[in-house]
Amino acid sequence: MLEMYAVPQMQQHQPDVIFQQDGAPPHWGMIVRDILDENFPDRRCGRGGPIPWPPSSPDITPLDFFLWSFVKNIVYKTSVPSLDELKRRIVTAIENVTSQMLENTWREIEFHLDVLRATKGSHVQIH
Repeated sequence: MLEMYAVPQMQQHQPDVIFQQDGAPPHWGMIVRDILDENFPDRRCGRGGPIPWPPSSPDITPLDFFLWSFVKNIVYKTSVPSLDELKRRIVTAIENVTSQMLENTWREIEFHLDVLRATKGSHVQIH
């Protein structure tokens, strides 16, 4: 998925993109890190990456607190019968992200950062 879809899409649309990943075990494997280091040299944010990311606060990123749940709610509203349908639903979900949703997400980031400051970077999960 990284090599065939994600990396080409990101490089095509934004050559200066910083790739952000969490510390989930599948994302931490050597093959994944090698692909990311090759395609995003010095532009990978996450566990063990050149750009550190606070490992104690998974809900600080918009991908975690907004995008993934939004996409999953659309994609898995009903069972997915095929890989092609899964791909179609993911694309449709992403296309349905509005500018107002993104503006609201930026405001939400400020709230999450305030919580982190108040808890001195402790692990938080805000729902």
